[in-house]
Amino acid sequence: MRLPASPAPLSPPQTAQALPYPRLADSVRALLMDPSVCVPPRLIQPLAAGGSLFVMPASDERLAMVKLISFVADNPARALPAIQGDVVVFDARDGTRLQVLDGPTVTARRTAAVSLLAARELAPAPEGRLLIVGAGVQGRAHLEAFAQGLGVREVRVASRAAASADALVAHARGLGLRAERVDDADAALAECTLVASCTSAQGVALRGLPRDDAFVCAVGAFTPRMVEWSPEVCRDLAARGRVVLDTRDADHEAGDLLQAGLDTARFATLADVVNRRPAWTQRDAVRGGPVFFKSCGWAGWDLAAARCAAGL
Repeated sequence: MRLPASPAPLSPPQTAQALPYPRLADSVRALLMDPSVCVPPRLIQPLAAGGSLFVMPASDERLAMVKLISFVADNPARALPAIQGDVVVFDARDGTRLQVLDGPTVTARRTAAVSLLAARELAPAPEGRLLIVGAGVQGRAHLEAFAQGLGVREVRVASRAAASADALVAHARGLGLRAERVDDADAALAECTLVASCTSAQGVALRGLPRDDAFVCAVGAFTPRMVEWSPEVCRDLAARGRVVLDTRDADHEAGDLLQAGLDTARFATLADVVNRRPAWTQRDAVRGGPVFFKSCGWAGWDLAAARCAAGL
């Protein structure tokens, strides 16, 4: 399929419309089974004021893309988004620029779609109540993805900022969900079989133990220095449940697990699960206990979004 050249960037709403969560999760799954996908290590350039510039290329037999985004953690205090930038998509054969997608929208939606796919594959009780910790962009994306892709109907929202939590609760109710704010995320863990931690990961936000039938997707921490979950909880989850990484890049990026002193190389990845590789043994597949899915990000997820937006 040949797309018309499209030099004008898609707006955030246009990008979102091109990336419906269930179809995007399917695209992520298909990408993990495609041997033609090539994803070199991403380049992270520190910025003078403490932010970072990310250059993330990837390609397959049909498309090539690069995501160029900046991340400045304290930008919300300036009324600016923490993530800014674009995803530029090219024809892999002749190099023609095909599309420019809004980078923050792609990042939010593909991250939530990866969590959705992991929940489909791994959640012991996917029909349960959802707890979202962190009411920013990723909290909203995970709320929408789990509602659309898993049929979640009941949500609890926790945030350090009550106004942000209330706004996400109002959004959830606008989607027809039963939603309420909770002020103690640790206590709410006992009520929820699905948990999405989407904080800024500047410090430990969760010290409680998830249920035995819980599925946790931890997306906030994507560098070794960032953390959302206490080391004690991470060690407990590794001992009594299953830990799965989004990719092998998380071996050196998963701050929650690294700060807990865990050997990340021994954990399976989402590709191992989808492809039923030896790393995802039968013992792991049937083992009980909670599932902790650690997501750090990967340019392959952006390529999956590019494929989804292109209808491929």
